[in-house]
Amino acid sequence: MIARIIVDVPTAQTDRLFDYKVPNEWDMLVQPGIRVVVPFGPRKIQGFVMERTDTSDVKNMKAIIEVLDPVPVLSDELLALGKWLAKATICFQVTAFQAMLPAALKTKVSKKIQVRVEKTELPEQVRILFGNGNQLDWDALKKGEPSHLLTMKKAIEAGLVEIEYATKAHTKMKTERVVTVSDVSDAELESVQRKAKKQFELIQYLKKKKQPFPSQQAMSETKTSRATLNALLDKGLVREWAQEVYRDPTSNETFNKSEPLLLTPQQQEALHMISRPIEEDRYETILLHGVTGSGKTEIYLQAIAKVLEKGQEAIMLVPEISLTPQMVNRFKARFGNLVAIMHSGLSNGEKYDEWRKIHRKEVSVVVGARSAVFAPFTNLGLLIVDEEHESSYKQEEAPRYHTRDVAKYRGEIHRAPVILGSATPSIESFARAKKGNYTLVSLQERVNARPMPEVEIVDMREELRNGNRSMFSRALLQGIRDRLDRKEQSVLFLNRRGYSTFVMCRDCGYVASCDYCDISYTYHRKGHSLKCHYCGDEKPMPTTCSECGSEHIRFFGSGTQKVEEELYKHFPEATVIRMDVDTTRKKGSHKALLDAFGQGKGDILLGTQMIAKGLDFPNITLVGVLAADSMLHIPDFRSAERTFQVLEQVAGRAGRAELTGEVIVQSYTPEHYSIQLVKQHDYEQFFASEMRIRKQGGYPPYYYMALLTISDQDLAIVIKTSGKIAEYLKRSLSKDTVVLGPVVSPIARIKDRYRYQCVIKYKHEPKLYETLETVLNHYQRDTTTKRLSISMDVHPYFFM
Repeated sequence: MIARIIVDVPTAQTDRLFDYKVPNEWDMLVQPGIRVVVPFGPRKIQGFVMERTDTSDVKNMKAIIEVLDPVPVLSDELLALGKWLAKATICFQVTAFQAMLPAALKTKVSKKIQVRVEKTELPEQVRILFGNGNQLDWDALKKGEPSHLLTMKKAIEAGLVEIEYATKAHTKMKTERVVTVSDVSDAELESVQRKAKKQFELIQYLKKKKQPFPSQQAMSETKTSRATLNALLDKGLVREWAQEVYRDPTSNETFNKSEPLLLTPQQQEALHMISRPIEEDRYETILLHGVTGSGKTEIYLQAIAKVLEKGQEAIMLVPEISLTPQMVNRFKARFGNLVAIMHSGLSNGEKYDEWRKIHRKEVSVVVGARSAVFAPFTNLGLLIVDEEHESSYKQEEAPRYHTRDVAKYRGEIHRAPVILGSATPSIESFARAKKGNYTLVSLQERVNARPMPEVEIVDMREELRNGNRSMFSRALLQGIRDRLDRKEQSVLFLNRRGYSTFVMCRDCGYVASCDYCDISYTYHRKGHSLKCHYCGDEKPMPTTCSECGSEHIRFFGSGTQKVEEELYKHFPEATVIRMDVDTTRKKGSHKALLDAFGQGKGDILLGTQMIAKGLDFPNITLVGVLAADSMLHIPDFRSAERTFQVLEQVAGRAGRAELTGEVIVQSYTPEHYSIQLVKQHDYEQFFASEMRIRKQGGYPPYYYMALLTISDQDLAIVIKTSGKIAEYLKRSLSKDTVVLGPVVSPIARIKDRYRYQCVIKYKHEPKLYETLETVLNHYQRDTTTKRLSISMDVHPYFFM
């Protein structure tokens, strides 16, 4: 039997099937979707079995060395999905498969050098390299003197040492010692009671447990020692062994069982429309457009309950799930242990264990971020993409997929409906709903019949003209003061982190910029340092200007740390909870900060985009937005859309319960339609305005777009290569297709690599994928441009 395998070497030359013999003893084990270790040139590497066959044209065929899985880690459906994903995003097949699996399943094959003879027989220069051991790590040897490699090569050729390969998983299964009572006679029990009181207490405790119990916990709760347990083991009265356990990311939390809520008439109608394709096992994409606070989550929960009643499974996708613990709580409270959680905040071990729960069919619901769309369910009945407009659903590294597209692909395969939910849908999704490609379901009222919060827009130019040089308008300061007096809570939103956005010399105007990126440094008060938020470079805050030597250096702009400092100047009695990337680095810190605010331990919650969604606290009555137009000036055709979306989302945090909400938006361009229409909470009007501009400019949804980014440490190579590529694209694509560029990328240099880009705009381009693959394959194989990097994004979300 022969296995056809994709090897874990992501290059154009290896992006095809390789044939390997299947040893007889593994004939029943080697199936499509299994991971194996195979010889590949001088190396041993991991690969994925794609298919089996009886014939091959390959001569001197090598055999599989090791089988890594007892059952396939990729089902037939996921194998097909991987092939589609590789083609749709123009990436290597193995890159697509690796994206579907937890990092723990990325096996490393290590190379060791093993002594084959008595060490005394080794030449002295070889013996010295081995030290006191008989084995040497190949990678460690390579890092040493070049002569050491030559010495070892001669020893290998002489048969004194040999190379061995060993597979090592990134993460292992976790085990713990458990203990249970053996069949104990009354006489044995009586003897223990008479002679060893502690042993008797422990055995009585264990008898009450119906299942094997953790040994450490048993000893702790009975205040007995390991010696006591060992004595019982020696007598054969108890049995102990290592048992596999899951690393549970919610093990320290308790979830009170919740029952379905009574739905409003509009919620009932929405659920009815969603339930039809569920009951009919029919694929359909439904856009659930509901204002903030309209009860979309409860509809999701009740729709999933219908799926579980049919014995099927559901995927619930949430942007940045680690940042929305309230969502996890609601699902765990409703469905208990049937829920797995998958997001970037988990350790590799926790991700692996949650994945295995799904793979073993121990759970039926997964709540997760982007990569959870690949959850290995085999009987999907529903897929939900909540806040479908969020840019975090777009993967920025290969494979550059959009979660929404993958969800639709899987929904079609499983004949399951896909729900896209949002208060502010992406322009593309709403256009498809208007056209009839998606079913549009609307929720235009909040569940508690509360009105949408009133929005006041403050012109900060007027504030400045009237003598207010503070970062806070007078209306916002008064609003915060009123809430403090009434024991209510405020949320302040700022789309920046750090203390100040940049540092500038007041004498010559020089702005401190990263040495490796064309980006200004951000000042961070903690550590009194400058940081680049692109490459991570960090340096101490300078005392003099590096250009003119002046000591007149000043901070400009306002980051979250600076805003926090200013808040305490105005309201020294207030408690401010700051939430940004810097305060939520530690595992669980996001949840801890939100819990503290929810329990009333904070008066003001100050944060960046992570607080714009998911917050549902009844005591928040004021939302303040600082620098609302900071996103409007980014060179991206979606900047107005993102501004409207984030403002509408953050505004929706106010007045979600009995108390009336108010929103104060500070802006230097208050007349912009994306800001004015937030005041009216008018998404339909924003959509109409944006569509007119998109049509005039030739942007999605009227045109499709593709982005090519060319980068290298040598600027001349970037300029020359990007010019050649642009000319080839113009020659090869249809005359109606527009090729823009090459031009310098908005961020011209990152990590010391110069960047140029070409943009392709098209309505129908049958030769697009073929042409782009030709470009990629040509430069992948060109050994003279090793440092050159060409990235392709067929449906880009960012153009920076």
